[in-house]
Amino acid sequence: VVVERNTDEMSGQFAKKPGYEKGGFADESNFHRIRITLTSRNVKHLEKVCSQLIDGAKKKELKVKGPVRLPTKNLVITTRKSPCGEGTNTWDRFEMRIHKRLIDLHSPSEIVKQITSINIEPGVEVEVTIADA
Repeated sequence: VVVERNTDEMSGQFAKKPGYEKGGFADESNFHRIRITLTSRNVKHLEKVCSQLIDGAKKKELKVKGPVRLPTKNLVITTRKSPCGEGTNTWDRFEMRIHKRLIDLHSPSEIVKQITSINIEPGVEVEVTIADA
């Protein structure tokens, strides 16, 4: 059985996203690898900001990797309870946990400004690093 295919019909077979050409986006040159680092002491606030950033990026149809959950840093200080140093040796242990998330995007730098303009929770630090692709 011989099947003849018209190349013009095949090109219209798949739905194309706007802005896409044969090899990806039309102007791949002004795309950057963008790494967003989020740090916080409160996990709920951190996860909320992460989900807002990822939802905004997916609405713009960008390539998103993450959130990558990095190991939690435990900062511990052990100190004596007694202010003068006399009496029984009793100790207090204070601990601060720092949580960190990484999100990688592949997009133009103008779109990142729109995505990161969300309402960021108090206590969450956002660091944006741009590297050429």
